[in-house]
This record gives sequence, structure tokens and C-alpha cells, in this order.
Amino acid sequence: MSIERIKHEGLRQKVMTAEQAAEFVKDGMNLAITGFTGAGYPKALPTAIANKAKAAHAKGEKFTIGMVTGASTAPECDGVLAEADAIHFRSPFQSDPTLRNNINAGKTAYQDMHLSHVEQQMRQGFYGKFDITIIEAAGITEDGKIICAMGIGHAVEAIKNAEAVIIEINAALSEGLEGMHDVYADVGLPPHRKPIPITGPFDRIGSPYLECDTDKVLAVVLTNAGDRNSKFAEPDEVSKRIAAQVIDFLDHEVKAGRLPKSLLPLQSGVGNVANAVMAGLLDAPFDDLTGYTEVLQDGMLDLILAKKMKTASATALSFSPDALARFNENIEFLKDKIILRPMEISNNPEVIRRLGVIGMNSMIEADIYGNVNSTHVMGTKMMNGIGGSGDFTRNGFFSFYVSPSTAKGGAISAIVPMVSHHDHTEHDVMFIVTEQGMADLRGKAPRQRAKLIIENCSHPDYRDMLRDYYDRAEKAGGLQTPHILLEALSWHQRFVETGDMRIK
Repeated sequence: MSIERIKHEGLRQKVMTAEQAAEFVKDGMNLAITGFTGAGYPKALPTAIANKAKAAHAKGEKFTIGMVTGASTAPECDGVLAEADAIHFRSPFQSDPTLRNNINAGKTAYQDMHLSHVEQQMRQGFYGKFDITIIEAAGITEDGKIICAMGIGHAVEAIKNAEAVIIEINAALSEGLEGMHDVYADVGLPPHRKPIPITGPFDRIGSPYLECDTDKVLAVVLTNAGDRNSKFAEPDEVSKRIAAQVIDFLDHEVKAGRLPKSLLPLQSGVGNVANAVMAGLLDAPFDDLTGYTEVLQDGMLDLILAKKMKTASATALSFSPDALARFNENIEFLKDKIILRPMEISNNPEVIRRLGVIGMNSMIEADIYGNVNSTHVMGTKMMNGIGGSGDFTRNGFFSFYVSPSTAKGGAISAIVPMVSHHDHTEHDVMFIVTEQGMADLRGKAPRQRAKLIIENCSHPDYRDMLRDYYDRAEKAGGLQTPHILLEALSWHQRFVETGDMRIK
């Protein structure tokens, strides 16, 4: 029973159903809800709130909430609330199809932002007052401390800055999670901010527990439900070719003396291609690897279990069902190999720069000068959000962006004359990698970058079109960064009008 995980007698007296707890949530409230990339989000209360919203709407009454999470949650959280038209504001990252549709339809206001900024902006009051924080936990100690779930995210500031707290205790979580977390809550604000004392990926600087004034707790809800454990696709040939190029390049940098044999701490964004890179490292000529990332996925877990990776630091664990089973079976072995931190620490620019993290993230498109769009389809429709990719791109020792060279059966090119939305500028992006090849952009001027990206990364179906655009732009003038402004976004416009970027 979940109630046995509540060791604090006073909080045991606050156990109630999700429906009863949902009565505390009123129209117009601003909620902080834990959850980071499918881990650590509440499982029962969002459905109860969604049902309350549906009932209000059926009576012609208004009922919506503002909602700030750590990152994406799952259908049982973002999905049910979006279906009920219950979210009027959402930040900072999401991946739910229904919520995405509501955002792109203008029904939900969405602030997309760097994840390293979220807790500071909560602390400074940029979001306004938080009425209630809803947090998932694995248990509560006798003295009222909270044992975190599979993701921490923004939980520290979510608890501190809320008027009241509701806790879901999830019996599906392994009790072995206790002790895996490192909750550092002393970041502070200028002008009194101090350096974060991390000099290695596995330095412990905080407490294993979250702390919360028990008087602030309105309710405790018992659940027994798994996280959003989506199955990762087996790496296809495209993903394997991308991964092989990244690994070959890292090997080259080791041989050139620019990287140690154990590399530098690795960060991997969410997705099948990034996960394929981690899988490829199993057979790569590197040992004693380390990770300093925001989300630890299957590939990094398997590196640890294979003893190729010594330690990994993250803010959340996002596993497929098979990997979750491996994690739970080996949790005692993993307890001193994996450390989970608040996202203000996992994504902290100061720490990322100090450790020299190698960042690998996915993109929607890159232009011929190395600017990257990782959030918007055709410049206007939000996909998921920038997440932590900017934190690692701007501050990492290396910054890779990876993608297949085409999408939609070849109708969309990932390499375009000008990106339709800027997330990461040419000043921060070092490497563009597709299955066609890799462009090393370090120490290159824009015109040098353009030729590399076109020749190395673009798909053959689009290469001549890109060459033609660049040649004509160069002849037209503007020789630092040649563009034909009337044509720069014409590929996107052609896709919107015809469903294909190619000229037919």
C-alpha cells in the first residue's frame, strides 16, 4: 500500500482521493506541477481536475488553470487537461499532441523558454503567485522530508513559491530511489549568488530529500501508476550513420589531443537519433565515460550497466519499458552511479561550461550558415520547445546538432537557405550532422560554413537547389552572409502551398 510510504504521521492524516484533492483547485489558479520528460508528473490529480473543468464547462462556467512544469509530462497530465480545455497558460516545455494543437490554435498561451531559467524566474516572481504545487514522490520520511520520484525538474522552487502543496505518493516507483537524488537549494539571487560547487559530474552538494513545510500540504493522494515509458525505436540505418559520424569524430579529437580518452561529460537530448549515438558508444573505443545531462535515457543507462560509463548526472530518468525493468533490477548497483538534481543545477550554464560538456541535440532544420531551428515547423507551428538544448549549446565544449537530411518522405529538407525560426545561432552551433555527412563549423566564416553544410549535410535531392541559391546570393552582394531576401524563406512557402519543398 502507498500509505506505508508515508512515515510522517501528520501527513498520513491528510490522505484523500484525487477527486477530493481536486476541490482545492479553483478557476484561474496558477499551478506548479512537477514532471520532466515523462517522469515525475502526477498521475491521478490532473484527471480529477480535468473532470472538474469538463463539468464546469458543461454548465457554461469558466474553468482554466495556468500551469508551469519542469518539462513535458504525459497524456495523463498535459493530455487530459488539454482535452478538457483546462489550460489557459503553459510553460516551459511540452510534447503532448493535444496540448500542441491547442497552443497552435491559440487556445493556450505558451511560453517556450530555456529550462535553466525557470527556477530563477519562479524565485523572482516572473510567473506571479503560485496557488498550489502538485508534486509526485516516492515517499515521505518520518520527519516530513520528500523522497523524489524519477524526475526532480523545478520541484525545489515549485514547493518554495507555492501557497499550498498537494503530494501524490506513487507505489509504482522503486523504493530504491531513496538516496539517488541530490537536492541543492542554495542558488540564491544576485547580488548574493555564489558559485555552484560542482567540479565533477558526480559531486554531491545537497540533500537526498526535498523539504516542505508540512503545514503547507493540503492533501496526499495515493497512486500506483507508471511513468510515460515510451518505447524507443530501434536505430535505423539513418540513425546509425549519424551516430557513426559523431563517434568517429570524437575518436579523431582524442587522437588529436583535444579530448581525453574518457572524453568529457556527455549530454544527450531526447529522441531516437540522440539515443542511437549513446547506443553506438557501447562499441566505441572509449572507457570511463561520464554524463552530465538533463534526461538520462536507455542508451546512457546501458552504458552504465555495461561499465563503459562510470557515472551520470541528470534531472530525470526517461526509459522505455524494457530499460525501466533493467533499471529497477539493478537499482542497488546504480544508486552510486546515477545522481538526480534540480534542473537549475543539471542545466546550469556555469557548471556546463566548467565541466566542458559535449552536447548532442536534435533539430528540425539548419540553414546553410549554421543557424538552427529546433522548435517551430514552417516557422509558425510549435513542435515541443527549446527545452535545455540552448543551455548546453551555448555553454558546452562541443555542440552537435543531428537530424536526418529530409522529412515527410523527402518533401522537407533539413538544410534550408534560411531557418524559418531561430533558436540557436551560428555563433553557438559547432557541428551539423545528418546521414549524408558532418560539417565542422569551428573557425569558419559564414561563406565557408555554407559550402561545408551544403556539400556535407544536404540530401542529394536538394543539393543543387542549395548550390544555386548560394551562388546567386553571393553574386548579388552582401558578401559576409549572402542571402536573397525574397527567396530566403521561399522553400517553406512552397511546402505550405504544395506540400513539397522541391521545385517540380
